[in-house]
Amino acid sequence: MDLHIDLTGRRGHRDEIYRQIREAVLDGRIRDGDALPPTRELAQRLTVSRTTVSAAYERLAAEGFLNARPGAGTFVRSGAAPWPAEPAAEPSEDAVRPRPEWTAVPAPPRSFGPVAEYDFRSGVPDVRLFPFDTWRRLMTQRLRASQADLLMYGAPQGDPRLREGLARHLGVSRNVRVRPEDIVVTTGVQQTVDLVARVLLRAGDLVAVEDPGYPPPRLLLSTLGMRVAGVPVDDEGIVVEAIPAGTRVVYVTPSHQCPLGVAMSLARRQELLDWAERTGAVIIEDDYDSEFRYTGRPLEPLHSLDSRGRVVYVGSMSKVLSPALRVGFLAAPPSLVGALAKAKYLADWHTPALEQAVLADFIDEGGFARHIRRMRKIYRERHDLLVDGLRSEFGDVLDPVPAAAGLHLGASADRDLRLVARTARDAGVRLLSLGDFSMTRTCHGLLFGYGAIAAEAIEPGLARLRRVFDEGVR
Repeated sequence: MDLHIDLTGRRGHRDEIYRQIREAVLDGRIRDGDALPPTRELAQRLTVSRTTVSAAYERLAAEGFLNARPGAGTFVRSGAAPWPAEPAAEPSEDAVRPRPEWTAVPAPPRSFGPVAEYDFRSGVPDVRLFPFDTWRRLMTQRLRASQADLLMYGAPQGDPRLREGLARHLGVSRNVRVRPEDIVVTTGVQQTVDLVARVLLRAGDLVAVEDPGYPPPRLLLSTLGMRVAGVPVDDEGIVVEAIPAGTRVVYVTPSHQCPLGVAMSLARRQELLDWAERTGAVIIEDDYDSEFRYTGRPLEPLHSLDSRGRVVYVGSMSKVLSPALRVGFLAAPPSLVGALAKAKYLADWHTPALEQAVLADFIDEGGFARHIRRMRKIYRERHDLLVDGLRSEFGDVLDPVPAAAGLHLGASADRDLRLVARTARDAGVRLLSLGDFSMTRTCHGLLFGYGAIAAEAIEPGLARLRRVFDEGVR
């Protein structure tokens, strides 16, 4: 351990060494079982005598903080740390504070791991079915090849092989015809929205989002100083005529609207593209889980219908493979790509190179396509079980919104069910209410994700939720 001790301008070096090590143990910076530097090494580093360091160590050992093991070294004694942390002091009136926009942003979750017996959270794939063996093999091959370039700074726009694989995948699976040079690899949809906003918008510009809609982009744009307008959604998608005049960018989820699940009709898609051409606006098309389609013909993305260069197409591996992978991408008109790559460089330089290389191998080998086909069958079974269960258990209170794709299903109601969602969590059922996605519109109901919950847990999970309804929340 490279233990930092500051003796600058201090007297009584033995006592200072003792005090600083003791404080480090008590506040948890040095943990149970951690090894301290040998007395000779620490003495040389601090330019004090070895006797001084040894005396400090001996005092700490006598008080039960350290344990000397002959021939092995000196270690923090088990149970010596840490003491309970003191409550954080309230910031003073003159403390540095964030801009007011940040007060509206909820605290991020400490963990997104399993949190309930019945996990109906939306936007979460089944990571238990991640292709671990294949991914481990590809990762090992890359590491064994000792490619030093994968451990250096990479291209801000992304690994050329990955961009080529993504362009091929999008062209085959979604009819999104883009060149590899039109793709920028990001760390997810959030960063994509951030990059587009930085390149196209100034503080005070007007942007539009679906209402109800996915909250993070709306919150992100607000913190960047944009004016964000919520636009209602009907059974054909975003209501184009309700988009406010002066809107510069609109963010939409046309293939599987978040959270309602409706698909934007062809007529509404064409209307939105015509609006963008007429007003000079840009559309951010988030095609976040369109790989998982179960019924009907595949819908044309806005990007495929766009002949005027108004659409930035956005995708992510979070729903397809794993949220922890942190690999997303955008396909932009050529006129924007250069600026977006510069923005990516200024934001974080590049997405991790090793993960990009392994993902490129995974796509090239056909593993990506096989994984999607496998998961589509599994998720379809869960989708059908969920629809049947909602009809049988909740036919009197919930009306499922038809959805032919994705990893979640909305169910509308005639009253606010946010209290139901909170109460259900205490009963071991994790889900969100549609009201959690609303800005100004009244949107009542619940949102059921079926990516993370096993098929055999859906029926008992709905039964548990039904008991929440019956035990007084009604």
